[in-house]
Amino acid sequence: MSFFSKFFTKEKKDDLNQGLEKTKSSFFDKISKAIAGKDQVDEEVLDELENILITSDVGLQTTVKIIKRIEARVARDKYINTAELNNLLRDEIIQLLSENNTIDAEDYDLPQGPRPYIMLVVGVNGVGKTTTIGKIAFQHTIRDKKVVLGAGDTFRAAAVDQLKIWSERAGCQFFSKGMNVDPAAVAYETVDYAIQNKCDMAIIDTAGRLHTKLNLMNELGKIKRSISKRMESAPHEVLLVLDATTGQNAIEQAKHFSGATDVTGIALTKLDGTAKGGIVLAISDQFKIPIKYIGVGEGISKLQIFNKKAFVESLFEKGN
Repeated sequence: MSFFSKFFTKEKKDDLNQGLEKTKSSFFDKISKAIAGKDQVDEEVLDELENILITSDVGLQTTVKIIKRIEARVARDKYINTAELNNLLRDEIIQLLSENNTIDAEDYDLPQGPRPYIMLVVGVNGVGKTTTIGKIAFQHTIRDKKVVLGAGDTFRAAAVDQLKIWSERAGCQFFSKGMNVDPAAVAYETVDYAIQNKCDMAIIDTAGRLHTKLNLMNELGKIKRSISKRMESAPHEVLLVLDATTGQNAIEQAKHFSGATDVTGIALTKLDGTAKGGIVLAISDQFKIPIKYIGVGEGISKLQIFNKKAFVESLFEKGN
C-alpha cells in the first residue's frame, strides 16, 4: 500500500501534485537534460545536479550536503546508473528532512495539553499570514473545534477587517479592540476571551512590519509575556509564515524572526506559484524548525499539513 493511499485522500494528493507541478516540471526537465546520453552517475552529472539544486533554491549549504552524500553512495557502490539517480536523490532528501525535526503529521488534531491551545502567528506583510490564519482556523472548525481569532496586527490598514472576514469564512469567533491599540493588550484579552468562552484554540495575529529588528524583538517579547500572564503555559506554538515565491528572501526572514522569538513551526505559502520548491529543503535544513503547513492553492482547503513522505513522493512522482 502506498503512503498516499494510507494517509492521503485523492483530493489531497491531487492538490499536492498540482501545487508542486511548477517545481517538478522545472526540476526533472533539468535532470533529464543533465543525464541525457550518459549511462552512469559521474562527476559531470553531479556537477549538473548541484547546479539544478541551487537554482531550485535548495541553497548552497544544503545542496553541498546532498551532493556529498550522493558522492559517498557512488563511491561505495562503485557504479550507479543514471536511471537510479532519482531514487537515490529521493532517499537522501527524505533522510535530510528526517534529521531536521520534520515530524510527519496526518491531520490537524491539536496536541494533548491545556486548553485553549494558543497559537501566535508571525511574519512580514504580504506572505499570506492572515490567509494562513483563516485556513488553519477553518480546518479546526470543520472538526468541531471552537476557535477564536485575535486581531493583534493593529497598525496595518485593513488588517483587522481582513481577519474578521476570514473568521466569518472559517466559521469561528473573532476578538478585536480595533486599530492603533497595544497588540500585547489584544493578545492578553484574546487569551482571556478564549478561556472565558471555553474555546479549544486561539490564533493571534501580529504586526508584519516593524522598523528595526530591535523593535521586532521588543514587540514580540512583550506580546509573549502578556499572553503568559493570562495563561502561564502559553503561547503553545509560535508559527512563522513565509512566502515560498520569495526564495532566498524567505531565508532572511526566517533568520530575522527566529532570532527575535522562539519560532516553533513554519508555514510555507504559495508553493503552487513557484518552480523553486526546493526552498522547503533549505529552510528545514538551515533552521531545524519543523515545517508544519504548506500552501498549495488559493482555496480555503488548500493549506496542507506538511508531511515529508507525501511531499517527497509527490515531488518525485514525475520521475518515477
